Amino acid sequence: MSCDDRIEEKLAHRLSAGVHSGINGVAAWMGWPDSPTYAEREAQYLEEEIHTLGDVLTDLERQPDKSLVLDTTGSVIYAGNNLLLRLRRQMTVVYLAASAPEQQLLIERYLNDPKPVLWRGAFQPKKGETPRETVARCYPVLIATRRQSYEALAHCTLKVADLRDSAMHVNVFLERIQKQLAR
Repeated sequence: MSCDDRIEEKLAHRLSAGVHSGINGVAAWMGWPDSPTYAEREAQYLEEEIHTLGDVLTDLERQPDKSLVLDTTGSVIYAGNNLLLRLRRQMTVVYLAASAPEQQLLIERYLNDPKPVLWRGAFQPKKGETPRETVARCYPVLIATRRQSYEALAHCTLKVADLRDSAMHVNVFLERIQKQLAR
């Protein structure tokens, strides 16, 4: 289950007013972090993310034997301690760690094809800096700050590069998780 997809569904009525749809539509609706409506829309997005995660966890509490792979958003760490503790208690949380080159690729992708990002105050322009330059400078700081929270939340960590390995199939993925959990 993709949290991004569910959040997009919940925002659909707001997105359609601006003729936006899809994940790129959510990004366009949110705007760049320097836009006048960004802070309000960031808060609306986070509110929908919190509701989405809460709904998923409530469903799991009602059906404890249900099997589910949940693809959270990168901003899941802003959902609040109560939800994060529920998530950790009900699911095995796997952090997919990106290497430095992979992190640089994330920055380049964001600059060229923005996706919804909750900056939560990490976008700090310097005098004379363009928004694009600010993103290029501040995004690595945002990623580094989030990484600490992801690592604290996760039961185990896998490298993103390992998932690209052609030999990596579901069983190998699960075996690696199980090995880390057994430690």
